[in-house]
Amino acid sequence: MRVLHTSDWHLGRAFHRVNMLGAQAGFIGHLVATVREHAVDAVVVSGDVYDRAVPPLPAVELFDDALHRLAGLGVPTVMISGNHDSARRLGVGAGLIDRAGIHLRTEPAAAGTPVVLSDAHGDVAFYGLPYLEPVLVKDEFGVERAGHETVLAAAMDRVRADLATRAAGTRSVVLAHAFVTGGEPSDSERDITVGGVAAVPAGVFEGVDYVALGHLHGCQTLTERVRYSGSPLAYSFSEADHRKSMWLVDLAADGSVTAERLDCPVPRPLARIRGTLEELLADPGLARHEDSWVEATLTDPVRPADPMARLAERFPHTLSLVFDPDRAPDDPAVSYARRLAGRSDQQIAHDFVAHVRGAGPDERESAVLREAFDAVRADDALREVAR
Repeated sequence: MRVLHTSDWHLGRAFHRVNMLGAQAGFIGHLVATVREHAVDAVVVSGDVYDRAVPPLPAVELFDDALHRLAGLGVPTVMISGNHDSARRLGVGAGLIDRAGIHLRTEPAAAGTPVVLSDAHGDVAFYGLPYLEPVLVKDEFGVERAGHETVLAAAMDRVRADLATRAAGTRSVVLAHAFVTGGEPSDSERDITVGGVAAVPAGVFEGVDYVALGHLHGCQTLTERVRYSGSPLAYSFSEADHRKSMWLVDLAADGSVTAERLDCPVPRPLARIRGTLEELLADPGLARHEDSWVEATLTDPVRPADPMARLAERFPHTLSLVFDPDRAPDDPAVSYARRLAGRSDQQIAHDFVAHVRGAGPDERESAVLREAFDAVRADDALREVAR
């Protein structure tokens, strides 16, 4: 069976104030053409269909168009909700849409109930594991502690239990939206840390033939059977070096996997350039970036006059301007944002405690801080579900 694995469409998302709807529509057209050209048997979309719980109307219209075009091909499509989606909203009408061959899996309780498709070699069971917010689903899965690994492991126990009841030789595909150990994040994914831990080990998925992951925006191979497709478009300058693609996966009769990367269209290349303003304006080596979307980091010791306007004369698609004067890390003039770069909320809180009393929090205090951050995350998740 030939499966096309994609994820993280983020319909409705902008890129530094640039409306990306046209580029997203271009990707949907490319997706449909790819399904037709490569004789795909099934499409899987591993979450974050939308960029937010209540997407703008043009994004909903584009999703509706995508559903009609995929259904028109007669090729089954399996989709799950991600951490950016409202599972309840995305799942509205799922039973009716199911009849058109579009299978929306947004309910955690259905983790062990697959979409079963068949080819000349027998059945393939597709299990949809939507994004599992630990605090919201721990009761459903009967786990005592709300954590990503515990709830995902419990969901996979249901998958393996169902698979064990099926005919010998039944192949299996799991769709999941999670941060799996070994994956490389970018700046454009929403943090899903719970209890100070976000990543789950790839071993959680043991026992299935292919795992189609979503959440991280870079296309990645964790094992031959566990892969991220990444987002089809770049949504931050941290993705400037990404090759945006989808996985074309062939699942053989014995469950063995071969996979090929198929490139996605690039609306405009991304470039990150760094130096003093005069260097960036004069460097002939930067000519190749003059038609790119540009993030410029200026290292001038004193902020120059009208830097954005002057950069735009050479790089008309400059979208982001960062000031980072060349200074020692302990220089008091180093910006607050730069000192906090790459640090989690909990690490920042630990630093604050150490700053005000001269020593960092002990184990008990760290646990209190962790519980406080988790409570805020849980409250945010509940509010989003209720919207």
